[in-house]
Amino acid sequence: MTNNYHFLGESFLLQNKVAEYLYHNHAKDMPIIDYHNHLPPDEIANNKSYNSLTEVWLKDDHYKWRAMRANGVAEKYITGNATDEEKFLKWSETVPYTMRNPLYHWTHLELQRYFEIDDLLDAKSGNAIFNNVNELLQKPEFSSRGLLKKMKVEVVCTTDHPTDTLEFHQKAKQGLQELKMLPTFRPDKLVIVNHSDFLIYLEKLEAIGNYKINSFESLIGALSERIDFFESLGCQLADHGLSRLYSIKMEQQNLDGILQKAKNKDAISNEEAAMFQMAVLYQLSEIYFEKNWTMQFHLGAIRNNNQRLMNSIGADVGCDSIGDFEQAEGLSTFLNHLDKKGKLAKTILYNLNPRDNEVFATMAGNFNDGITPGKIQWGSAWWFLDQKDGMEKQINALSNLGLLSRFIGMLTDSRSFLSFPRHEYFRRILCNLIGQDVVNGELPNDMNWLGEMVENICYRNAKRYFNF
Repeated sequence: MTNNYHFLGESFLLQNKVAEYLYHNHAKDMPIIDYHNHLPPDEIANNKSYNSLTEVWLKDDHYKWRAMRANGVAEKYITGNATDEEKFLKWSETVPYTMRNPLYHWTHLELQRYFEIDDLLDAKSGNAIFNNVNELLQKPEFSSRGLLKKMKVEVVCTTDHPTDTLEFHQKAKQGLQELKMLPTFRPDKLVIVNHSDFLIYLEKLEAIGNYKINSFESLIGALSERIDFFESLGCQLADHGLSRLYSIKMEQQNLDGILQKAKNKDAISNEEAAMFQMAVLYQLSEIYFEKNWTMQFHLGAIRNNNQRLMNSIGADVGCDSIGDFEQAEGLSTFLNHLDKKGKLAKTILYNLNPRDNEVFATMAGNFNDGITPGKIQWGSAWWFLDQKDGMEKQINALSNLGLLSRFIGMLTDSRSFLSFPRHEYFRRILCNLIGQDVVNGELPNDMNWLGEMVENICYRNAKRYFNF
């Protein structure tokens, strides 16, 4: 059979001439502001060079780990003590079985965009690709910063715990010129009072401040000090990864007691944990507002489901999934409380359960203030929804229920320096949807405005919104 199709060609995901024009003339070459990721700051500050493709590509990628487990690959070759080459070859064997999973597209986009490798990755090609890329990685342009420069990345916002020293952000502040690396304040383990690591991080926070935290007020004071420290290094964002927000009445007199229960390792009820979480969030959110920060809420994951792997490997190893938590009432109560007080900061909301798309899109629209365009954002399709179908549904729902033209666009949410073609993936999908509307006669053939709109969504909206 004659093959007239070109996999990942110039028209990849672009199904009409308008889409092709918008992508190639307006989206393709826009710089990247990656305002939420999990890149390791030390590797950026030190401009790390990598010894192997496994190290830069597979080491921290739990998306790939899940696929390998599903393909029957033993844990030795995923997170175990196999050699880098052995691990990569097991991934190579797995790749053909990922067809129609976004990993298949991402894998080959990344090989093309970073290393100009057009070959399909499989058991036969794996060894040659591994050796080829390993040679390239020895060149300066393939260091951590070199990889970011290839993708025209201007800003990366890492994800950092309040007790982090941010020493590498301090180092990078002096040494980076074309790239900005900024921290993001992520206090989850001090917000969720019944989290298994709460006491560990509370003790770290006490050590940094050199005083005991024996009351709710002193906890907020210590966190506020860390916010000041983060701000001194350019931080303008906070992030919270929670199952949900709660509609609950706070009883101030109980908060000190709940904290003491945690310190004494006494049982804490679900109601007490919810009360404590929301009390901390309300206090922190008002501080964010005063700092003119943006706060992000990633809601809806049920994490570390596999106790066997949790016990043997640890957390965040690819055993998380979509939760079915109720979201609307808690979101409404929380945002409304801050809005009534005139202390609602710029906010980005991300849902993990696709059933909540319209809930989040309409909730964001409730609390705009007529001053800041797109002040309350419904964030890009996140995690399990970060694929073609999920992105299309997010873009369509936002278009129907809000202003797509004010959307601040894509982010990687990744630990990998090779993940930035996900911005290209999003941009192609965006241009294709708009192009199809033009072909259908549902949008005017106004390339000046549509081109500007595409450029805004891909880059300029985020640049104006965050003002980094």
